[in-house]
Amino acid sequence: MRNAEILVGYDGSTDASVALDWALEEARHSGQPVRLAYVFEWLTVAGWVGPGVAPGVWPDDTARRQVEDLVRKAVTDAAHPGLTITGQVYDGPPALVLQERSAEAGMLVLGSRGHGGFGGLLAGSTAVSVAAHAHCPVVVVRDGAGSAPTDASAGPVAVGVDGSEPSLVALGFAAERAAQRQVPLRVLHAWTPGPGGAAGVPDERAAVEQALEPWRRTFADLAITVDLVPTSPAAMLIEASRDARLVVVGSRGRGGLAGMLLGSVSQQLIQHANCPVAVVRER
Repeated sequence: MRNAEILVGYDGSTDASVALDWALEEARHSGQPVRLAYVFEWLTVAGWVGPGVAPGVWPDDTARRQVEDLVRKAVTDAAHPGLTITGQVYDGPPALVLQERSAEAGMLVLGSRGHGGFGGLLAGSTAVSVAAHAHCPVVVVRDGAGSAPTDASAGPVAVGVDGSEPSLVALGFAAERAAQRQVPLRVLHAWTPGPGGAAGVPDERAAVEQALEPWRRTFADLAITVDLVPTSPAAMLIEASRDARLVVVGSRGRGGLAGMLLGSVSQQLIQHANCPVAVVRER
């Protein structure tokens, strides 16, 4: 679904605007259309939660016009030559609606937190739930996260690879993003020293290089570095996020419990990374 739209969870908050900016940059490189999705929940007694407007009883004509005007203005402000940008208002639980809409999307982009309908997104259930259940890659963008590089365009795309199928899918996603932006690809592999210390490093590196071989052929001009780090995968990738423009990880890797939709590494990155995080899983 290379030409499928980029879906952006939008509620008018600062973090949603940062997510929209990231999605627009992606679209300028990929040519994909962008759709803003404004989602909020109904309240069964007191009314509804509508970010950006005063609380009211739903459905309410005035409130709906305010919501539609908010989305329309965001679409107008985001206009860029050559890009197709649209917006739509949806009713229902944000995580569920976004998961359903992701089935037709090429990518889903979220701010780390919002207000109203996206309340609690930072390090909360919504981001984790969407990343776990979405049918497409999910990118979570944090506003001013930690010590991200001053010039984000200079940072590499970093990806964690552990040999699992999800991590190999993530590797392909990361290679494509890096090639599109003409920035380096940094491939990271965490390992635990055994009784022989670093004796097993050549084998570990050979496995990573084998996974990289098709992408080296596909993107011959792409600068690729491989780092083997003797630490935990989460610590390795969080540290890498300090100077990366994007960190990419599979939804779960080796050692994940059967049936788990999102691994602990993915969850920790959503919580603590210093740059946008892409969680990639097979459709």
